[in-house]
Amino acid sequence: MSKKIEDGVKGKTILITGGTGSFGSVMVKALLDLSPKEIIVFSRDELKQHEMRISLNSPLLRFIIGDVRDMDSLELALRGVDYVFNAAALKQVPTAEFFPIEAVKTNILGGFNVIRAALNQGVKKVIILSTDKAVYPINAMGMSKALLEKTMTAFAGDQQYFTKTSLSAVRYGNVMYSRGSVIPYFVDLIKEGKKPRVTNPSMTRFLLPLPDSVKLVLYALSEGKNGSLYVKKAPASDVGTLARALLKIFGKKEEYETIGIRAGEKIHETLISKEEWARTADLGEFFEIPPETKSLDYEKYFTKGEKSRHDEEGYTSENTQRLNIDQTADLLLTLPEIQKEIKSIKR
Repeated sequence: MSKKIEDGVKGKTILITGGTGSFGSVMVKALLDLSPKEIIVFSRDELKQHEMRISLNSPLLRFIIGDVRDMDSLELALRGVDYVFNAAALKQVPTAEFFPIEAVKTNILGGFNVIRAALNQGVKKVIILSTDKAVYPINAMGMSKALLEKTMTAFAGDQQYFTKTSLSAVRYGNVMYSRGSVIPYFVDLIKEGKKPRVTNPSMTRFLLPLPDSVKLVLYALSEGKNGSLYVKKAPASDVGTLARALLKIFGKKEEYETIGIRAGEKIHETLISKEEWARTADLGEFFEIPPETKSLDYEKYFTKGEKSRHDEEGYTSENTQRLNIDQTADLLLTLPEIQKEIKSIKR
């Protein structure tokens, strides 16, 4: 952890929406080591809040039951808050496909409420969590996240707020072993003696351990510029390789069942579009995507343009570093959840 991040968090009050989810749970633990003044967990799941309260048992934690769909509850929760991480979302592609209006209410309007409440309360920085599915979106979840990114950019471009609240976003691919993701699903099938059900073995996905998503968000908090979006470089594997790597880890035959692509799925995922790539800065471990327009000056929008490199590919799960079976297995073995599963089998 850099000293700049440590100094930036020390003595500050931080609120995490959706704070009991996969990301929030790991982020809270990371923040507790940085001596904040207070961490506010804002979510609507009282059971998960109760469990987190007991497991972490920290006087630095405060829990607020609320919903990002409710502006009033956000206004009250954000009083005196320095930083906000907006992790509240409907994240499952099938859920958003079946209930797209619910994705609109939480992912777009809920995020809009977070931004408005933060501006009203004078929050110093807001980090919006987004997804690779927001790039060239073909499903409701990705579309809703793409519109939230646009909302963040539009507010950041409004000059009157520049000196009050800095807005930025992070975008990452599949977080390994997050709730509802494919890895725990495969593990459950393997433990039951069943073959993993692969939609398409050639389908590629970014692989990002949860701690790396925390690292990305803290980088955006420390270094993020108003209106910019940040991406952490990550390797990928095809889904067939991922299934075979898990089968290898658990000592099973490397066989899986192919069931076909589901509604709303892509063959490859994109973290940076080819249009964005033209203005993207390579920061080593991270990419920075500045806003396409710096202000809401409509005259410039209609009369001025910039040269771009649209012949570039962008940054996708197809052209990033591709892991083989052994490399994927090595990465999987770094996950605490996989280690726990292995230990439980050996007992």
